[in-house]
Amino acid sequence: MTVESVFPQLEALLPHVQKPIQYVGGELNSVVKEWDDAEVRWALMYPDAYEVGVPNQGVQILYEILNEREGVLAERAYAVWPDLEKLMREHGVPHFTVDSHRPLAAFDVLGVSFASEMGYTNLLTALDLAGIPLHAVDRTDEHPIVLAGGHAMFNPEPIADFLDAVVLGDGEEIAIAITELIREFRREGSPGGRDELLSRLAATGGVYVPKFYDVTYLPDGRIEKYVPNRPGVPWRVQKHTVMNLDDWPYPKNPIVPIAESVHERYSVEIFRGCTRGCRFCQAGMITRPVRERSEKAIAAMVDHGLRSSGFQEVGLLSLSSADHSQISEITKNLADRYEGTHTGLSLPSTRVDAFNIDLANELTRNGRRSGLTFAPEGGSERMRRVINKMVTEEDLIRTVTAAYAAGWRQVKLYFMCGLPTEEDADVLAIADLARKVIKTGREVTGRRDIRCTVSIGGFVPKPHTPFQWAGQAPHEVVDSRLRKLRDALRSDREYGKSIGLRYHEGRPSIIEGLLSRGDRRLCRVVERVWREGGRFDGWSEYFSYERWVKAVEEELADEPVDLDWYTVRERDADEVLPWDHLDAGLDREWLWQDWQDALHGEEAVEVDDCRWSPCYDCGVCPSMGTQIQTHGVPGRKLLPLSVV
Repeated sequence: MTVESVFPQLEALLPHVQKPIQYVGGELNSVVKEWDDAEVRWALMYPDAYEVGVPNQGVQILYEILNEREGVLAERAYAVWPDLEKLMREHGVPHFTVDSHRPLAAFDVLGVSFASEMGYTNLLTALDLAGIPLHAVDRTDEHPIVLAGGHAMFNPEPIADFLDAVVLGDGEEIAIAITELIREFRREGSPGGRDELLSRLAATGGVYVPKFYDVTYLPDGRIEKYVPNRPGVPWRVQKHTVMNLDDWPYPKNPIVPIAESVHERYSVEIFRGCTRGCRFCQAGMITRPVRERSEKAIAAMVDHGLRSSGFQEVGLLSLSSADHSQISEITKNLADRYEGTHTGLSLPSTRVDAFNIDLANELTRNGRRSGLTFAPEGGSERMRRVINKMVTEEDLIRTVTAAYAAGWRQVKLYFMCGLPTEEDADVLAIADLARKVIKTGREVTGRRDIRCTVSIGGFVPKPHTPFQWAGQAPHEVVDSRLRKLRDALRSDREYGKSIGLRYHEGRPSIIEGLLSRGDRRLCRVVERVWREGGRFDGWSEYFSYERWVKAVEEELADEPVDLDWYTVRERDADEVLPWDHLDAGLDREWLWQDWQDALHGEEAVEVDDCRWSPCYDCGVCPSMGTQIQTHGVPGRKLLPLSVV
């Protein structure tokens, strides 16, 4: 049955909101297919503003893959700002897709991609506006399957009550498999209704259906166990890993936004996964193993993507893009190909110890020479050993010396505050490092216009990492250390004015930590925050720490747990964690040992990158049936630092 667009009702509201253009759709390379021709219909939602969500690679890839299939339709949706939400409620306009402005409730699947836990309340807004019951147990055959994915869903328990199903890991293959399962189910006449469909999804072993699992707790508040509550449901749900990225050259035709977005470029994921072993990094742990795209496939994607979009910048994306074994060939060949065309190249993620000036010169040959960004993460050598970020002060100074000598004037350094075993001196060491960077730049160039920007984020322990057992630093401690760092830089008459400092206060990190390692009891906290106005918690102007604290205190008053229990408390080796039944492939004993190795401070054990060293038994490859895929010479050293 044809579903009508809500745009006629929506259009009358747009003159009364800010940035109305973000809701109108019609972008270059967007797709609108005939509703009646589709057997399976997906609404793909990124639970944040259009400007943040439209460049998201995961949504763009699935959008294109699904729409290429016959009989399948996929459209996009984003969170609406509170001004439009208010008007939609007043005029009875349901949440819609931007492609054809069809109501979300009309689709078969509402797929939501969570890059961050701070988007949870936006999910509830979307469900409520769409007329979809908040709680999965209240939905009927008439409602879409609410399916979540993305990095934050490696622990979906704090919003498990609101989700029908969850997918872990790469989405390309499983999205197609789910589509075909739904298509076959519909052709059979949907026997058994919604529950039967969810049972079939769960039986694959690759889709987590929270309501099919019961959780019990010990008297002290810890989890006793997770148990499947029906036959055919696996005890553990495995993540999905796409091998051979050359077979998945998406997005081919990227969406070109008609409203300003955070990234306006054609982005190519040059490899997926990371084996550097940074102990704080969830993305590096859950996306293993490393799988590289070949230089030939990357070149073909860039050529097609630029022609189909008109973008003038190409972003070569990964968790550490300079680590690609063919990065020199990739950047040189692309720079040669687009020389004189005003097409710029960028590596948004670059490690200090995988960078050289030859690479930087190729990246800037056709574009504006801007600042360089590096992420030492820890201010002191001791701290960097703890987190296994094996970048020495000598590495950093050597790299910035080469950069300043080659004409750069600005360097940005990214650090974290609140890391395990951290002390005040480790944070104050950031000031010393920044001073040395400025001093080096002045000596090399003979100029005084050298700049260094220090950017600091609060550390949040994440599931499936060695730090998943760590106690999070209280926000008072983080804020105190940041104030001391700020004062140290401001009081430096010689270098202070050349060093910029940007940081986030500790309170938002505490709430992110609550949601990151929380369990199912937090569902009622999330709902309470949302009902009291919580929206866009990742935006400082909307975030309210007090609202979250009050919700935790009142909703968990009858439980032996509180905010500190979820955040600053250190976990024991034998504690059942809320995500232990969700398998990222990592051996739990290996993670625990790596956590113990981190606690040795100056003597913390270093873990090498297994791309170029023997396997160190993290467990991913044997348990997932995967292997590292590189296209360079096996064992070749990654981009040595050199001064040109």
